[in-house]
Amino acid sequence: MNLTHHFLLSMPQMHDSDFRDSVVYILDHGDHGAFGVIINQELGMTLSGVFAQMAIHCNDETVNEQGILRGGPVDEGHGLVLHAPGPQFESTRDFEGGVSLSTSRDILEALARGDTPHEYLVLLGHAGWAPGQLEMEIANNAWLTSAADTQTIFLTPLAQRRQAVGNLLGIDLAQMVGHSGHA
Repeated sequence: MNLTHHFLLSMPQMHDSDFRDSVVYILDHGDHGAFGVIINQELGMTLSGVFAQMAIHCNDETVNEQGILRGGPVDEGHGLVLHAPGPQFESTRDFEGGVSLSTSRDILEALARGDTPHEYLVLLGHAGWAPGQLEMEIANNAWLTSAADTQTIFLTPLAQRRQAVGNLLGIDLAQMVGHSGHA
């Protein structure tokens, strides 16, 4: 099972407060484990706060008011920018599925100037699983999986991302119950 470029949709019985009601985008999954980011949990802070901390000036109020997302419980003080591929920064890694991840100051400076990328998410932290851990969680009905699409990541409003992934699976999330069975 390789879940690279897939969404994880937490099941209603998810008791882990870090992932309850979450949509996780898996950037990389293999024998080494899995690495992803939560794409539907706002932190309650904006990019203007990050710019202020880093002495970056931005005149664009739309960019300044961009919400910062909680990418996951691992390394929560580390900033990441998930964006469409193309522009390369000091620290950019391209992933399968048409996304890149940059972690250097120069991407924030580009955002403040209005340069590319124009589709992006700014996140603090990420999610990670040891080898076999994610597969075990899926077997225990903690997650549903779906092939990912960049439209849901970058263009779907935050409050609608969870249902958008449900739609990809053909599921009305309002009809899901907090328990499951095994055949």
